[in-house]
Amino acid sequence: MGDGSVKCVMVISESLPVGLAVNAAGVLAATLGRKVESLVGPDVVDGSGERHAGLVKIPIPVLRADEEEIRAVRSRAAGVEGLLVVDVTQTAQSSRTYEEYEDKMSLMQPDGLGYLGVALYGEKRSVNKLTGNLPLLR
Repeated sequence: MGDGSVKCVMVISESLPVGLAVNAAGVLAATLGRKVESLVGPDVVDGSGERHAGLVKIPIPVLRADEEEIRAVRSRAAGVEGLLVVDVTQTAQSSRTYEEYEDKMSLMQPDGLGYLGVALYGEKRSVNKLTGNLPLLR
């Protein structure tokens, strides 16, 4: 896939207060950066020679939806071959440690998960089909 054929978006719950919405987006971004090595560009050097960490090479629109729509987007996206789907749930956001998160998730059934955000990375047409009707988070 060339750069023009891929797209990445995040969909965040519109019911979250600003701090929790930013946290959800940050968690999704960190995971995307780990899973998609080509997403982050190389370090850059400014005019004085100081090095700055590389940033993402493509835009990542942050969209909004209610939790039911996020669940629907995630469910439909999971069936699309080649599409990376990363989600953050209420369980993740309420856990104090990763071990607590792992323990809680092992007891959860899919229909009991409250999705606060989902990120999609993959073929542009597929991502647009799943999220093209959603407004920007403002």
